[in-house]
Amino acid sequence: MNERQFEEAVARMVQGDKNALKEIYENYAGYVYRIIYEVLQNKENAEDVTSDFFIRLWERAEQFKPGNGHRGYLAAMARNMAIDFLRKHRREELTALLQDLGTEPEDGGQKKGNYMPQGENGVEQEVIGAMTVTRALEMLKPAERQIVSLKVLGELTFKEIAAHMEIPMGTVTWKYQNAMKKLRRCGYE
Repeated sequence: MNERQFEEAVARMVQGDKNALKEIYENYAGYVYRIIYEVLQNKENAEDVTSDFFIRLWERAEQFKPGNGHRGYLAAMARNMAIDFLRKHRREELTALLQDLGTEPEDGGQKKGNYMPQGENGVEQEVIGAMTVTRALEMLKPAERQIVSLKVLGELTFKEIAAHMEIPMGTVTWKYQNAMKKLRRCGYE
């Protein structure tokens, strides 16, 4: 499918033509799946996100801007959906892990200069811990916060983050190092 054919198919999708979506699916399902699988490294999750991808493509067909290269558009959308999936599930896994481990930190509630009260209520300690993490993250600039999130929660490489954010890899590593210095000053490793 060339650029013109893709643009015509999207225009037909905007008009409600489901056959146009089928044509795009038949031509790009494998391409989209490979991009998503590359990020997720899990067959079942990649299949689920690929299915969601084509639903979203249908729902957002009117947002497509012709003339910018459809393969790049599809790749960026697929990569972003895979990263969103990782973020959501890493957060859920982290929450479940914290619940499984309990709320008592191994170091007795002390994190390099941060004092956490030793009340009997574990929920209280969890809330205080979450508040301090939130405050620490608020100190970061938005780009630094995004890079830390993609690196830690999304488990992406600096190269993948650079491609996703469309900035040089050197800038990504520099911003990540600065963000980590700020977080270490707050007592987080």
